[in-house]
Amino acid sequence: MKILLGVTGSIAAYKACDIISGLKANGHDVKVIMTESAKQFITEMSLASISGNVVTTTMWNELNGKIDHIDLAKWANVFVIAPATANIIAKIANGICDDVLSTIACVIEGKSIPKFIAPAMNTSMWESPRTQRNLLSLQQYNNKEIIHKHLYIKRYNVIAPDEGLLACGDTGEGKLANPRKIVEAIQLKLIEMELI
Repeated sequence: MKILLGVTGSIAAYKACDIISGLKANGHDVKVIMTESAKQFITEMSLASISGNVVTTTMWNELNGKIDHIDLAKWANVFVIAPATANIIAKIANGICDDVLSTIACVIEGKSIPKFIAPAMNTSMWESPRTQRNLLSLQQYNNKEIIHKHLYIKRYNVIAPDEGLLACGDTGEGKLANPRKIVEAIQLKLIEMELI
């Protein structure tokens, strides 16, 4: 499968390397989009080296008359955002397209492909009513998206965060799910949908 992985500005961004490795070990081709904030936590070179593909960081790389964010959306048959900050969740839930990842998410929303989001944030942010409302919005079924065997595709499958020690020193829910758990959740959904 062709998996498009979005990486946002969370301390957990370094775990994207393990997610990519796990997906590739299962035979998937992975391309990465990273936000400007993600660059504060992990390098473009690291993600490119592990994925084996050029990393997209901006909407303004127009090569050979092609527009990256449209072409990447057309290329992907699975879309994953891990880690997903409260900021990117709010943007996608409310249709805000002010960076390459939120713009690609908007383009992909109309595609009948599996979409996953793995949140990572402080417990207070995770438990915020606004964050929970935005997540609920992202999980709602889109009745237009029907695949074979009449399975309805959720807009996003949320891979819940783990509980544990957070980067700020707090202990609670909000820690990015273990990369192995994220990869397994993606694999199980693709098997369930008979896509692999």
